[in-house]
Amino acid sequence: MQNTDMPIITISRQYGSGGRFIGQRLSEKLGIPFYDQALINLAAKRSGFACELFEHAEKDASGLTFLLSMSTHVPGLAGPPLNDQVFMIQSDTIRHLAEQGPCILVGRCADDVLRERTDCLNVYVHASMQDRIDRAVKHYGVPREQAKNILRKMDKNRAAYYEYYTNRHWGRAENYHLSLNSDSIGIDACVETIALVARSLMKKAAVERAKKANPT
Repeated sequence: MQNTDMPIITISRQYGSGGRFIGQRLSEKLGIPFYDQALINLAAKRSGFACELFEHAEKDASGLTFLLSMSTHVPGLAGPPLNDQVFMIQSDTIRHLAEQGPCILVGRCADDVLRERTDCLNVYVHASMQDRIDRAVKHYGVPREQAKNILRKMDKNRAAYYEYYTNRHWGRAENYHLSLNSDSIGIDACVETIALVARSLMKKAAVERAKKANPT
């Protein structure tokens, strides 16, 4: 049974920082759904577009080259450029999932897409370059000799994508409620910290609701 006494948690992350692992473990701990690849699958199903369009949108957004190459209309169809259509469908899917109840959403500008909601906890996960390299090599099969350049490119792409669609700077502390260094405190401590803050946030919201219901 889903735990409804939780906020919606969005996780933005540097590539290789362990954000996805943290989200998965947090999902198990809090008893709420986790959406990463599942979000892509749902967006593709709802739109009829191929999964690959959603999979590559964020990680392959290599600055202006990506934006210009994707800013073309689908042949024979009127409407926004393809990249904007993909983002709008993805954003609608994120809102749809948030309406279903508490969940964990990784990446894809979810913190900005849900910015009007008051029941969100927005988290940013980062780590040292060496820790990220080790994780990328171990878990993602990245060649060690190429890892640093690949990580920098992935971060650049994510920043370009985020900044293009949100007009905000990716990774800036003011965009998030919580920023965690997974290298310094460890994955398990990140999970525990987010869970603690999530519960505290919901308790605070409950107190505020009670005050409004019973003003003195």
